[in-house]
Amino acid sequence: MFDLDQFVEDCKAAVKDDPTHKTVHELTSRAVANPEEVLRVMGEPKRAGAQTIYRSPTLTILNLAWGPHQMIMPHNHDMWAVIGMYGGREDNVFWRRMPDCVDGKIEAAGAKSLAAKDCVPLGRDVIHSVINPSMKLNAAFHIYGGDFFDAHRSEWDTDELTEREMDIQASMRAFEEANKRLGL
Repeated sequence: MFDLDQFVEDCKAAVKDDPTHKTVHELTSRAVANPEEVLRVMGEPKRAGAQTIYRSPTLTILNLAWGPHQMIMPHNHDMWAVIGMYGGREDNVFWRRMPDCVDGKIEAAGAKSLAAKDCVPLGRDVIHSVINPSMKLNAAFHIYGGDFFDAHRSEWDTDELTEREMDIQASMRAFEEANKRLGL
């Protein structure tokens, strides 16, 4: 049976004992292995958004729901991350910096489609973009090895693929735009 409070405490203890993503990945994999139990506790998402479950300088746990066809441009986290899906789908495109490029341009380097029960770790230097390819809200834990809201990160323009400082508030407004498209 999934217990959110215990999950948070376990993640906090894991990061205290080992600041890498390894144990948090194992904990999250176990949690989302039974998505029905997680949904029972967390509820079916009704709106796109990022609910902060826990936040500290060493750990952020978000309950995230992407709206139908919602997309976020290529970005990095500058910290490790673990994505644990318990509802819907999320498609990730992974990017790499182009060698010998002074303006920070990137190129696609791979992709991974995630569905309920999937859990994937992302290293500190990973650059990815995300889209919810379905017509339904998805549901996932996004866990970060630091303060997600206070980190310096980059994003890349979707047309030119050039690097700039990430505007976290613009990223959060994208959830409200997704809710408007849903009529919420």
